[in-house]
Amino acid sequence: MDTRYTCVTSVEEIRKYIGQSKVVAFDFETAPDMAYKKEEKAALDSARAHICGCSFSVEKGTGIYVPVEHLVGANIDKKGFFEFLAEFLSDTGIVKIAHNIAFESSMAYARGIVIQPPVYDTICAAQLTLKEAFCFRKLPECGLKQLAMEVCGEALPSFLKVTDGKNFDELDGHDPETVRYGSADSDFALRLYYIYNDWFEQFLPCHRYIAEKIESEAAVYIGIMKCNGVPADAGVINQKKKEAEAEIDRIRNEILFITGDVNIGTNCSTQAFKNYLYRDLKLPVLKKTVTGRESVDDESMQRLKAWCDKNRKDLSRLFTLVQEYRGWNKAKSTSIDGYLKYINPVTGCIHPDMFGLSTDTGRMNCRNPNLQNMPRMTNDPIGVRNFIRVPEGYKILSLDFSQIELRVGAFYCRDERMMETYRNNGDIHAETTAVIFGITPAEAKDKQSPEYKERRTIAKNVNFGTFYGLFPKGLQNTLEFEAGIHKTVDECAQIIRNLKRGYKSLESWQNDTKWIAERQIYSETWLGRRRYLPNITSEVWKDKAYAERCALNTPIQGTAADILKLAMARILRGLPERLWLRPILQIHDELVFIVPDNRLEEAITFVRECMVQQPFPEFDIPLVANASAGQTFGEMEEMDE
Repeated sequence: MDTRYTCVTSVEEIRKYIGQSKVVAFDFETAPDMAYKKEEKAALDSARAHICGCSFSVEKGTGIYVPVEHLVGANIDKKGFFEFLAEFLSDTGIVKIAHNIAFESSMAYARGIVIQPPVYDTICAAQLTLKEAFCFRKLPECGLKQLAMEVCGEALPSFLKVTDGKNFDELDGHDPETVRYGSADSDFALRLYYIYNDWFEQFLPCHRYIAEKIESEAAVYIGIMKCNGVPADAGVINQKKKEAEAEIDRIRNEILFITGDVNIGTNCSTQAFKNYLYRDLKLPVLKKTVTGRESVDDESMQRLKAWCDKNRKDLSRLFTLVQEYRGWNKAKSTSIDGYLKYINPVTGCIHPDMFGLSTDTGRMNCRNPNLQNMPRMTNDPIGVRNFIRVPEGYKILSLDFSQIELRVGAFYCRDERMMETYRNNGDIHAETTAVIFGITPAEAKDKQSPEYKERRTIAKNVNFGTFYGLFPKGLQNTLEFEAGIHKTVDECAQIIRNLKRGYKSLESWQNDTKWIAERQIYSETWLGRRRYLPNITSEVWKDKAYAERCALNTPIQGTAADILKLAMARILRGLPERLWLRPILQIHDELVFIVPDNRLEEAITFVRECMVQQPFPEFDIPLVANASAGQTFGEMEEMDE
């Protein structure tokens, strides 16, 4: 590898190297703070690590490495360097490239620096390119060293080989191997920037826009959330742990009293429990697994309880206990032990891993732990959401897009009735109630009607599947096991027919979308985020039907995800003047922050404006973002506009 990498120790030398370049790659090398030297992965934690070096590259094969806080060799003046770094990362005239810019963002934000667009994350770009026909690169395939070899044809040394088990700040910052390793990260990020942009222009131009204007900016925002973390009340969680253990023991003993000491495990899904239900008790098999075996999943338990309510009332209590037992065990493993495991001892917060491109539609997801799967506020009997608490003088602030997927669906299918409902700030659930039951909207809104609650519940469940291709049997299952409403398959079929008659453009949009996807072998969002669906031409009905559902789901859910990320980018631009506004979490269509009490109204106004802006010129349905705030995430009060 023919390269020209040098070590520099002054801001003047950095400025001289960068010159007038408007495209600059950079990379941080980090090391644990002294108190955490022996802690695994501390170098990746902005609360326990520091930037010990930084590299820049403006031309292929060149780069500079700047030792900032090495324990061996001369370093740059730290104060002067970070003043320069803040200026560089805030410069809106320079495209700032990094491989995994979320990490750089987290480390910079810990020093009070909010990286400003334009930015470019080569990990995001890699995931938006095809590795093979119909297959985009997955995140585990996007490490810089793997891409350097596969895309650039060059081998880079591993971190372990260069450091030989030391922390990076224990290396001599002037040693040629240290300089080479640090500089190469920026050099190859720069190379990937040009390679991927050429690829985009040749094969998928829309994906360049998504990489630059959506995913890279969202990655910076993700880094800020990672740095801030989600405040967790360990005392409350530990108290709930004791309660959970007591409840699990109580319920387990009650189940064993009924079953006669059958081994039920931690989830009542053991073979012994199956044998007890289906062989000893000879209960009917109301659901089977995909392999044809008797099922004991939650739906099976609900079905068996309903059957026992009519035929074996003496056994009904068993299935109630099984659901309670599973609920407490799940809460303990995921939300109690799971949250306690990930509380950072330095910050007292949970800093989950957020990923912007780990789903096929572009929706973000969360791991370690998955804070996106917290129970809803209206269905949180154990009080998991109260584990999230801020100190006195602060509030948790949430702004949630109202029915964004339904609004995006109305935009796509161009149904006049749907669009007018949203344009007039109407009630889409009442409108759908009127459509499927053949009544007027006024009758649908009449809360005094004895049928109001059931009709509206049905309409809500129908709405959430309206655009994705409802089937009578699927609707029947949804109503029965999620809403507790029993309808025959014929009644569900009639509901769907009424829906399509009332929303006249719906079925034609669905048919057109599936037809186009079958001919293109892909579906895409409005802004061009593509999802390949090779099975849409399959002769296997199950595979084809799933691909068709994906063809309908992708434009709506994916466009909604794009709209949310565009809102995050607008918020990002306003954060340098609002460092008191601390993003901490994203949950589906919701953005969550910590704000001082005296800034609450200001924060609501700013974030809401960022969220409800027209996302792209063609989008002609109004967006609505509802705000709520509270001391804990489980006690949030709605904030009026």
